[in-house]
Parts: sequence; C-alpha cells; structure tokens
Amino acid sequence: MSAQNRMFDDLSKLMTNAMGVAQGARNEAETAFNSMIDRWLADRNFVTREEFEAVRDMAIKARTENAELRSRIEALEGKKAAKKP
Repeated sequence: MSAQNRMFDDLSKLMTNAMGVAQGARNEAETAFNSMIDRWLADRNFVTREEFEAVRDMAIKARTENAELRSRIEALEGKKAAKKP
C-alpha cells in the first residue's frame, strides 16, 4: 500500500513539474509573440493614439478657423458689392 502511495506521490510531483514547465513555455512563447507583434507594428509606422489625437485636434481647429475666415470674406465681399453703384 505504501509503495502505491509513493507511486501516486511521484506521479503527482511529475505532473506538477510538467505543468510548471508547460506554463513557463507558454509564458516564453507569449513574450516572443508579443515582441514579434511589437516589431511588426513599429515597422509599419503606425501612429500612437496621442499623435492621432493631436493631429485630429489641429485639423478641427484649422477647419473651424477656415470656416470663420470664409464667413468674414463673404461678409466683406457682400459689403464691397453693396457699395458699388
């Protein structure tokens, strides 16, 4: 009976060690995959969220200023046309 218990203990330790090795291999593979994805994305010259937001804000500001200037020009042209006899 004792030999059987020892066999189960040894088998349990073996399985525990195997699970530890499998977990380590999984972590290593995950790290390698993430590194590969990071390098691939860096090579594609994608912009960061912060860069995108900054350029978007600049574009919104430029469009707003453009619309304001267009309104002023149209108003000035309207006054100029009204002054001509």
